[in-house]
Amino acid sequence: MSNEYNGMAIGVFELDSECACFVALDAAAKAASVKIQSVERNRLKSGACVKMRGSISDVKAAMEVALETAAPISKIYSHTIIAAPTDGTEMAAAMTINK
Repeated sequence: MSNEYNGMAIGVFELDSECACFVALDAAAKAASVKIQSVERNRLKSGACVKMRGSISDVKAAMEVALETAAPISKIYSHTIIAAPTDGTEMAAAMTINK
């Protein structure tokens, strides 16, 4: 597991449109200092899940902008922020990337 994201909060959102995910993540990355960790296409639906990392304040700001941007163009399936992920959470997050 990479140490690149150690100590960073995780923000995750899932939309019903992969295209809308890219629009939302672009707005999020422009609004706050976050790194996009992954975009994972949902194989059962047409949407995707985005994981972004940064300080808790940056992730909160980015998430707010991402959801505001996505709301008019996509259904928001879910979203959450984990302020201080444990080692187990980090391992699970890394295991799901590109699956």
